[in-house]
Amino acid sequence: MRAAISCLLLVTLGISQLATAFKENEFKKCAQTSFCSRNRNMQQGANFDIVPGSIVLNTATLTATLLNKGFDKHLQLTVTSHSDGFIRVLVDELPDVGRYQVPSDVLVSGWETKKLAFKEESRTSSAITLSGGETKLVLNFQPFSLAISVKGVPALQINSRNLFNFEHRRPKQENDPAGFWEETWMGHTDSKPKGPEAISLDLVFPGFQHVYGIPERATSLSLRSTNGAAPYGEPYRLYNLDVFEYLDDHPFGLYGSIPVMLAHKKGLTVGVFWLNAAEMFVDVVKGRSEVGTQWIAESGILDLFVFTGGSAPAVLSSYARVAGTTALPQLFSLGYHQCRWNYKDEEDVKEVDGGFDSHEIPYDVLWLDIEHTNGKRYLTWDSSLFPSPVAMQEDLASRGRQMVTIVDPHVKRDSGYYIFSEAEKAGHFVKNKHGSDFDGWCWPGSSSYLDVTSPAVREWWAQQFTLDKYQGSTKHLYIWNDMNEPSVFNGPEITMQKDNLHYGNVEHRDNHNLYGIYYHMGTAEGLKLRGSQVDPENGDRPFVLSRAFFSGTQRVGPIWTGDNAAQWSHLKVSVPMLLTLGLTGLPYSGADVGGFFGNPDAELMTRWYQLGIYYPFFRGHAHLETQRREPWLFGPETTARIRTAIRGRYTLLPYIYTLFRFANTSGLPILRPLWYEFPENEDLFAVEEEFMAGPAILVKPIVAPGVSSVDVTLPVGARWYDALSGAAVPARSRSQRVTLDSIPVYYRGGNILPLRERPRRSTAAQLADPYTLVVALDDKGEATGSLYVDDGRSFAFQRGQYLHRDFTMKSLKLSSSKHVEPGVPSGALTVPTTIERVVFLGLPASKRGYKALIGAKHAVPLEPGPLTMLAPQYENALVLRKPGLPVSHDWEVEIVAL
Repeated sequence: MRAAISCLLLVTLGISQLATAFKENEFKKCAQTSFCSRNRNMQQGANFDIVPGSIVLNTATLTATLLNKGFDKHLQLTVTSHSDGFIRVLVDELPDVGRYQVPSDVLVSGWETKKLAFKEESRTSSAITLSGGETKLVLNFQPFSLAISVKGVPALQINSRNLFNFEHRRPKQENDPAGFWEETWMGHTDSKPKGPEAISLDLVFPGFQHVYGIPERATSLSLRSTNGAAPYGEPYRLYNLDVFEYLDDHPFGLYGSIPVMLAHKKGLTVGVFWLNAAEMFVDVVKGRSEVGTQWIAESGILDLFVFTGGSAPAVLSSYARVAGTTALPQLFSLGYHQCRWNYKDEEDVKEVDGGFDSHEIPYDVLWLDIEHTNGKRYLTWDSSLFPSPVAMQEDLASRGRQMVTIVDPHVKRDSGYYIFSEAEKAGHFVKNKHGSDFDGWCWPGSSSYLDVTSPAVREWWAQQFTLDKYQGSTKHLYIWNDMNEPSVFNGPEITMQKDNLHYGNVEHRDNHNLYGIYYHMGTAEGLKLRGSQVDPENGDRPFVLSRAFFSGTQRVGPIWTGDNAAQWSHLKVSVPMLLTLGLTGLPYSGADVGGFFGNPDAELMTRWYQLGIYYPFFRGHAHLETQRREPWLFGPETTARIRTAIRGRYTLLPYIYTLFRFANTSGLPILRPLWYEFPENEDLFAVEEEFMAGPAILVKPIVAPGVSSVDVTLPVGARWYDALSGAAVPARSRSQRVTLDSIPVYYRGGNILPLRERPRRSTAAQLADPYTLVVALDDKGEATGSLYVDDGRSFAFQRGQYLHRDFTMKSLKLSSSKHVEPGVPSGALTVPTTIERVVFLGLPASKRGYKALIGAKHAVPLEPGPLTMLAPQYENALVLRKPGLPVSHDWEVEIVAL
């Protein structure tokens, strides 16, 4: 949310002063960070050899001893082949000195024992060659390097440029270089009691030109080289930080870190995941025939997963088996959210809620920021502003709406505040290097921070969300975790000192990037606990938005891209930011519609809503000092356009919810770059100006003012239809005229989309509505799609209480059948809803038209009509009206020419 103010914070007065722009000089670069500067581009990898005779091959695992010749120190190398489509490479010190390893609860379980046996193909005095499935490994001994190929195609090389290094633990020496044991930055001194323990990892992707991933940052989809002109002469940084009004084209790391990278070329996708939670820098250097990367982490061990599935869906599915899939969200959370820092009081809430109804704009969630609390004491209410929070929430719920309140990790140091007093007494706070409770400054002033890396602390924190503990809360209240990087206004780089101590005497430097996900986990467990008390049989799926994140956050809840600005450039960069998050396993994400800072004009707001309806998480949000910007405050024409856009989101919800089910079961992204769906088209590998929403919808945002036409690329190999008019559009790059009323959106032939078209005030009001199927035929006259339905809120779907139907159009026959997915229990839910319209796009021309045969006797003519009821003026589709097709059961409709 609000980024911190660090040096501008007047701590002694307890007053915070908002900065006016991103201050790059307040954050460290590689040259100012000793572990990075002493390893960047340093060819130390030739010092590491495999010790002769140390190799042991045991079915699916190879172990060997690595010797660092420069220091006569040994390392343990372990390479394991897993049947889920990846290789795991581990390197740690010998003997074990207890270097930090990311705890197992960050990942899922079960994959560890699923191994694929290696076959030893050859062994010489200089190398050993192994194969497993379609993957081949060549381990070279002197110096150590590892080459991996997939289906005979080179995929990855480790230490081919001799940039590998592994710093060992050592006693302090008088002549140790500066930065080994102490480092000072802007008045903050890091004591570094364990000395140097950085790791440099040299990864080369041979034959590739494009790599993607390592969020979060506001930069291009295909990562740029970091050996260019400023600011791209600086490596990408993975270090969760509170960044105020970030720049829109910059390698600087933001609020979250996912150390995952994908490389894609024609015929092959490969992925890597370094399970390490310390500060990390990543260089990318693109050559004519390869992409070279150097990864430098401050501490921990090397725990590298190499995903060798060969395609992007296979790579992401394999990664999901390790880090987990996306938690299935509640249906309401996919509707529109209205937020502001801050809705002032209960009367303000009532007026905003009523404004949506009076302007006939649907929404599902109203949010309250930090000012709703009693003096920034979270899980409390300011009784002068919100005297009746339960009645307020119940009133919203009577119209099918929910509320979200903010809960940040800093705890006001006030002995009269029950959260602080209980946590202090139990020893639940992060400690400073001397062992006392850490005292940092944030919104309440002097604050302590819960040590959520401790399972016991997370369990205690979860208990605070039950209805009897969180006074004024109801089952309709959900949570927003902000500032959980963690943000510390008076700390180095606006975060916690690295020599602070966590559970198990772990230094903060080792687990910094995990703090946010652990806080997120504890909060989500609290809502699960509350839900189990309210509905013991089925529970209640938690909704908790987080700003900080790490690998595995997708199992917990959504994130957003933080403190963006009301600028066209921030609208534009939101697309590659969200695409990157999807490619690294975190698809449930969004950007603040309208921009958090500044005052958007009507055109920018319109274009942002028209794009935002495709964000997986769809929220409007604004800073305290901005002008009010509810959707009806920009004049009647703009209100009408925004209303149409938001209604379009609700029309798409059956399709979007079904995409989330596939993300939940298979780890697939919601938003996808064009190359993901068209992996052989090299012209698309760097395209970020348009994207796919699932497999069926192509979206071209308008990201500049005053635009009357845009260039659109419709990939060849597919048939395309204008999603507004239903007209067929040739597959090629073309200029498309646009107005303020809409942005270019296209349906891809070969897909069937389930929709709900009746305008309603919320998702709850849609639950009994019938469906529309849009059948967009490909060149063969075929199409497929599916619809997933459950109760939209509970965990009953895990017991099979869901409905999932597949739709197929082939040989002019449209049919519905039960969806079967390997490894997923079959659904047993039935619903009374029906399909009220079937819209056909691309049927062959027929002079006399078509009729639909439903069952043995019932024949209904297809009539020219609109694709969508939002645009009734177009009649480029053939429509089957009121066929009465049951959603829950098998059926077949035959289309016959008259």
